[in-house]
Parts: sequence; C-alpha cells; structure tokens
Amino acid sequence: MLLTITTTARPATDLGFLLHKHPERVQEFGQSFGTATVFYPEAGDERCTVALMLEVDPIALVRSRGKSSPDFSLSQYVNDRPYAASSLLAVALADVFRTARSGRCKARPGLPGTPLPLELRLPALPCRGGPELAARLFEPLGWEVDAQALPLDEGFPEWGQSRYVRLTLRGTARLADALNHLYVLLPVLDDGKHYWIAPDEVDKLIRAGEGWLHGHPERGLITRRYLGRRWALARTALARLAELGDETEEELEPAVEEDAPAGETAADEAAAAEAEAQGDAPPREAQGDAPPPEAQGDAPPEEALKAKPLNVRRREAVLAKLAELGAVSVVDLGCGQGELVGALLARPRFARVSGMDVSSMALTIAARKLRLDRMPDSKRARLTLFQGALTYTDKRLSGYDAAVLMEVIEHVDPPRLAALEHVVFGHARPQHVLVTTPNIEHNVRYEFLTGLRHPDHRFEWTRAEFAAWATRVAGEYGYHVTFEPVGDDDPEVGPPTQMGVFTRDQRS
Repeated sequence: MLLTITTTARPATDLGFLLHKHPERVQEFGQSFGTATVFYPEAGDERCTVALMLEVDPIALVRSRGKSSPDFSLSQYVNDRPYAASSLLAVALADVFRTARSGRCKARPGLPGTPLPLELRLPALPCRGGPELAARLFEPLGWEVDAQALPLDEGFPEWGQSRYVRLTLRGTARLADALNHLYVLLPVLDDGKHYWIAPDEVDKLIRAGEGWLHGHPERGLITRRYLGRRWALARTALARLAELGDETEEELEPAVEEDAPAGETAADEAAAAEAEAQGDAPPREAQGDAPPPEAQGDAPPEEALKAKPLNVRRREAVLAKLAELGAVSVVDLGCGQGELVGALLARPRFARVSGMDVSSMALTIAARKLRLDRMPDSKRARLTLFQGALTYTDKRLSGYDAAVLMEVIEHVDPPRLAALEHVVFGHARPQHVLVTTPNIEHNVRYEFLTGLRHPDHRFEWTRAEFAAWATRVAGEYGYHVTFEPVGDDDPEVGPPTQMGVFTRDQRS
C-alpha cells in the first residue's frame, strides 16, 4: 500500500525538515506486520514528493492478531491488507512520522505552523460509503477531494464498482494537520481496524483530532467507526469532544442556522420598517423590546430547558447579556468555527461582528459554515474574520462595544495570562468584556470524567479562583465585574460554567 505527499511550496525540500526524513536517503522502519519504507520520488526546490510504502507480511499480521480473531482461517491469509490503505497504514504513518504529527521541528521551529500547498494520493483505499463518504469526511476540513471508485475488474465493467476508491486530496494546510486527518480517517473509511480496540483509543482519537474533530459535521460517524462501534467508548469520546455533553446532537448545526428570537431577524426588521413607513405601527424607538416569553405566559417548561445542551445555553446567555448591555459592535476572541459569530449575525441589532482565532483552519471552517461565499452583501458588510493571537497587541481588536472570551482562557498557559489581560483589558479596552470558563467544582457531576474536561485545557478554576482572578484584573485595568451562572446552578458545586461580566469604569 502506498501514500504520497507532494508540496510545491518553495523551497519544496523543506518537506524533509518537517518529516525528519532526508530526501537523499531511503529509510526502512520495521512494524509488527511488515516493513514501512520512506523515500522521495522527486525532490527539488519547486516540487517535492515523499512516499510511504508499506509492505505487509500476511503471516506476521496473523500472528499479531491473537487467537481471539474472528476472521475465517483462510481469510487471514488471503485479503486486501497488503494492497489497500487501512488502519495498517495509519499505524505505520503514526510511527514513522511521529514528530511531524506533533508539529515539532527543531531545525526550523517556525516551519510546522506554516500552511503548505499539499497533494495527498492514495491509489487504493477501502471506502465503505463510496466516494461520497470520502468527500463528506475530508471536504469540511478544507480539502479538495477527488475520489474515484475503482471497478471490480476493468475487463468486465458489467460487474460494477468495488468498495475501493482512488483518493486525491489537494489543499493548503499544516503538514501536522494533514497527517492527523489521515491517521483518524483512514480506518474510518475502511470501517475496521486490524488490532483490538482498547479504552486508550479514546485518548488517541482526542489527541489526533485536536482542533478539528470537535467541530466536524460528521464527528458522530467518525467517532463510532474509529472506535469500532464500541458504544461505551464512543459515548465517552463524544462527551469529551463536546466538553462533557455540551452538544447532545451528533451533527453540529451550521452556525447561521440558529434562529434569532422573534422580532430580531432581518425579516422582522424589514416588516417593522415597512409598517412604520405606512403609518401602521409606532416608530421602532417607541416600541421597545417585545416582552420575554415568560411575560407572555409562554415560558418553556423546565424539562425543555434542562434538555438544552450546555453549549447552547452558554451561547444564549452570552447573547442575552450582550443585548442587555446594549452592545452594537462585538468581537468574539477565540471564535473557533463560528457558532457565536453566526448567532450574532442572525440578529441585526449587532451592526458590527468580528471573529478572531489563532487557527487558520478554524477560520476556514467558520467561513464555510457561515456560507461566506453565498452571504448577502448586507450581512457580509457586518462581518470580519481574522487570524490573530490573544497574547499580542493588535489594533484590529480596538473600537468594539464588547469582547467575548467564551471558553477561551482555560486554553492559555498560566504564564501567558498576563499578556492576554494586557491585550484585552489594557490595549483593546472595550466597554464590556464577557468571559466564560468551566467551573471545576462541577466536574464531580460527570461520572466518567478523570482529569480536566478537555485535553487542551491548561487549568480549570473553582468559583473562588475565578472570582479572585476576575476581581484582580478588573481592579488593575479600571473595570468592575459581576458574576453569573450558566447552566443548572447546583446548590453544592455550582453551575457547570461560570461567567464574568466586566464593565469599564467611566472614570478610568
């Protein structure tokens, strides 16, 4: 089985630095089931290609499977494993390119973070779901997908297509991201693994999927197939990916499909303006906001409120607070894949909406989910997406009524928090800052949780620790802060999420 990776970024031979494999050498790596060979069919300044060829020893593969293998005895020796990319190739890739997958390069420290034009080719890949499934899995990650079904026998076209595809992926991405996409999705497409699936596979999935899997529209299918349809492991993995059940649905909703409350959509604005022009309604300034559903006797039942996922309740709490504060321009710092940005755009009261994230891949996915290419001009004029880091001053962060850090600060290393504080509260200085973060005291309510809620969390605070940090920051930068619970406020351990609302002191 064969995988080739080609780049045209100049100098293209930098691919050797990223992979830690010299273009002038042929290297072999022993595996329990065969031999992996890395070589470069071409290596020049303008174009460089690396090939990973895996030669499978069927006898060694049988011996590595153990006596409990359910395979029919003959099928253990006669199968497609030596020829078709599968979990075998994923395991070899993880071993051979371990350092590249982690995004480290001592010789060129800045190189792993640079997106490169890449082309990935797999001549034969078992795909239970056909070319359509390959597109569903790779296109949301920013890849241009060319998946061609292979015939059972070219000499007998009437026999139809096989379950194999010839897959080519083209796009611009970090090499580490591309390798992790393949590591996770190769066994998913094959819908099978050659080894026993133990509980530590959940940790492997979370690590390899960091930054892209939690927002993938097919994350439910990916998780189930990767974990061999072992439902207990899949439930644990989905809960961890969704930060402990923040999203109960297995398919994420596109960011722009969140409905705005009655009276806040663009259609409502247009209808109100037309009625005002015809004299059929009082001016909008005199109408005020419509009473909440509770005041109209239409309050949702408590059961429905509790059934709502935590991430939806968090987003609704932030939106309600921004409306209460009268914010018109809002920047979402660490916007991820655009869920809050889409909800803000759905409400015309927010005339200027921006999203900033350090991940270019997250911004690419956000643009796709927001349907930026098909967005009406009037809405597009209100939106700005840009890449940036919260630990560096940036003039693009200034001039907003409110800034939101929703589940962001816990991803920052504690020594870098001071820089974030200076950037947000000292340099950007919006009128209001909303900060939400997990309440670690509430973690005891998640029976399957060990450690922090997410593998990328650098810390999680108690209510007292969050209050101490927020009070200190507010005092240093001329703000005052109040605290509100998000989610069910447990009488013993508090809510799952805590929110600090900072308002700038006018005297500062």
